[in-house]
Amino acid sequence: MKVNPSSCLCPVLLCLCFLERGYEASHHGQAKIISRSHNATHNHNQTKDGETEVHHRPKRGWIWNQFFVLEEHIGTDAQYVGKLHSNSDKGDGSVRYILSGEGAGSIFIINEVTGDIHATKSLDREKKSHYVLHAQAIDLNTNKPLEPESEFIIKVQDINDNAPKFPDGPFVTTVPEMSEVGTSVFQVTATDADDPTYGNSARVVYSVLQGQPYFSVDPKSGIIRTALADMDREGREHYSVVIQAKDMAGQVGGLSGSTTVNITLTDVNDNPPKFSQKNYQVFVPESAQVGKPVGKIKANDEDIGINAEIKYSILNPEGAGMFSISTDKDTREGVITLRKPLNYEKKKQYSLHISAENTHLDPRFSYLGSFKDDATLKITVGDVDEPPVFSMDYYIMEVYENAKVGTEVGAVTARDPDSKNSPVRYFIKRREDKEVYFDIESISGVIRTTQLLDREDTPWHNITVMATEEDNPSLQSHVPVTVQVLDVNDNPPMINTEDEIIICESTRAGQVIQTITAVDKDDFANGKGFSFSFPGGVPANPNFTIKDNEDSTASIIARRRRFHRLTQELYELPVVVWDDGEPILSSTSTLTLRVCSCQRGTRLKVCQEEAFLSSAGLSMGALIAILLCVLILLAIVILFIALRRSKKEPLIISEEDIRENVVTYDDEGGGEEDTEAFDIIALRNPAAAEELKFRRDVRPECIRPWSSRRPARSRLSPSSLDIDEEMDVGEFIKQRVAETDQDTSVPPYDSLQTYAYEGQGSPAGSISSLGSAGAHSELDCNSLDNWGPKFEKIAELYGEEVETASESTEKAESEKQT
Repeated sequence: MKVNPSSCLCPVLLCLCFLERGYEASHHGQAKIISRSHNATHNHNQTKDGETEVHHRPKRGWIWNQFFVLEEHIGTDAQYVGKLHSNSDKGDGSVRYILSGEGAGSIFIINEVTGDIHATKSLDREKKSHYVLHAQAIDLNTNKPLEPESEFIIKVQDINDNAPKFPDGPFVTTVPEMSEVGTSVFQVTATDADDPTYGNSARVVYSVLQGQPYFSVDPKSGIIRTALADMDREGREHYSVVIQAKDMAGQVGGLSGSTTVNITLTDVNDNPPKFSQKNYQVFVPESAQVGKPVGKIKANDEDIGINAEIKYSILNPEGAGMFSISTDKDTREGVITLRKPLNYEKKKQYSLHISAENTHLDPRFSYLGSFKDDATLKITVGDVDEPPVFSMDYYIMEVYENAKVGTEVGAVTARDPDSKNSPVRYFIKRREDKEVYFDIESISGVIRTTQLLDREDTPWHNITVMATEEDNPSLQSHVPVTVQVLDVNDNPPMINTEDEIIICESTRAGQVIQTITAVDKDDFANGKGFSFSFPGGVPANPNFTIKDNEDSTASIIARRRRFHRLTQELYELPVVVWDDGEPILSSTSTLTLRVCSCQRGTRLKVCQEEAFLSSAGLSMGALIAILLCVLILLAIVILFIALRRSKKEPLIISEEDIRENVVTYDDEGGGEEDTEAFDIIALRNPAAAEELKFRRDVRPECIRPWSSRRPARSRLSPSSLDIDEEMDVGEFIKQRVAETDQDTSVPPYDSLQTYAYEGQGSPAGSISSLGSAGAHSELDCNSLDNWGPKFEKIAELYGEEVETASESTEKAESEKQT
């Protein structure tokens, strides 16, 4: 196939086509000469002998180069792409060209006779840069391919139809203020959708449209740099820089795009703090509270953030002793606080020398000077009408108990601290829940009693005295006053008689029975020592004497031996006790002594009769109640045992030893199957065994003589028994007893079973079934089957007897015949 030179629409395009083809052939190897033979063999065929056929080099069939088509074609006619031609085509119209692959038939069409290819649509290289198609030449006469199907490529030729773009713009960035010229700020990058390998359509250069003379941009890299020195944030902080990107290397006719870069200058500490003035004044009343702010001062710093942080200081010692200063983090103000109370009468004015300096310094800007400033603050103390001031912070006063009403306790004093020195009035703060014991004179401040005081009741009294100015009663001050009530000897001593004194019967003469002490409600100073004796004018006690131990105790000593409780149990002993206060007071107490028979071998004196009670901790009534309960329980147990013995039954009945069953009989009678129990009467009364009936739980069987050889099922009538019938019955009973002993189904104890025998010669005849089971019985037993279920057992018994009799008869007849 050959390329038709007419594929280049104009001379310019013709040159471009040849340059492109030469470039592709030399660098990429994409321009090809494709040769095919219509009779070429594609597979290696082998013979049966394993020989390989020789492949011959095929002839060159058709030739074409890579095709090109310009994008964005705007003509009304279809754009000519190229021509396919085969060497086998003689021009007689016998060859048909077929095109297939990407876009065949829709975008690209071919003239089947001439092989001309046209593009019917405008193509966009940015969407699809090339198309892969397949070509084939077919002989119309034989309808067979003249050439093998071959592949070729149609490339879309780029034109500059896309402007550069900044996909991520606009941009925001920062740069420190006072930066040097050429400091890198930001880099922008534009993209161009055109082919970067063809021409200058995608070759972009950058320039600054807006932002000179502060910033510049590198034309190739797009790096933005500072272009002006010493840019000050405090002068201008924000800059808007417009950057343009133009393709075609910036030549005329190229397409361009732009973006905006917003640049903010960040702060550096290049400005020191400054006070707006050198002298400040503030008024502070003398009533200002310690620890509270009294004023503010501020130094201005044009910087921001950490670069504007300021530390304030008071330089002069006088000001630093009365005031302190701190920095408010939010407002950056210096807050002045009072350290000590102000007093207008002592000092009316203070002068503070205050400095402000940055806490974070930048050494690059040290050439600008010291980053601190000074100012003077004058504080004027204002006079305030203050409440009265007491001479002491608290008062402690004393007064004796039982003092007369109106006795002076003490006095408080207060004065007006102001210069006018107003008169002061006093009063006591009352409480409704407490009784009033004191009053105060409003002018002098003297405190007096209003009623008698008792130290033993309340030794201390706490009151609050208030002072006000006569000219301004709203101004008040308070002071605590504590009044101590002093003791006087107004309570006699008392002997402690709470514990009972016990005298053992075995007490000897001269033995100490008890050591007694005394108590006194008065203070120790009025009752530190006690003396004991018997009352004066009383005859000597023949039984006891008292000895003063001179240590505020006394001992009671027995004067004779052997005290007997039965003779006299209680003794009363009066004792007098004195204190050594001023005046001396005394009292008489009567001691009670009890005679007991004490336990031997113990130091503790406890009566034997009370030992049990005291150890158990129970009263006599409780012991009597417990004893009655025990007696009642014992009587119940004895009564229960007596009742059990009267019934001759054991107190405890084992569940395994069951000797008696309850047998229930209904009114209609249940026959022999009505009960399966044993009759216990036979065990308790053996003499009544003769009156018992046959066992109803065992089917009657025949009584067989020992000499008889009859069948076991046959029954004998009483007339057939010989003289030894009674002996046979006895043997029969023994046999039954032996069988019962060996039977494991019966209870594990002996059970008497009786079998009655009527004997011979009874005038009333026999009602036993033994006589009615003969072969000559006229009773029709078949009718028993119709009498219902109550006679089912009888019918069964008699039915068996009839069958046995008939069997015996048939056997006898057969023997006779034999």
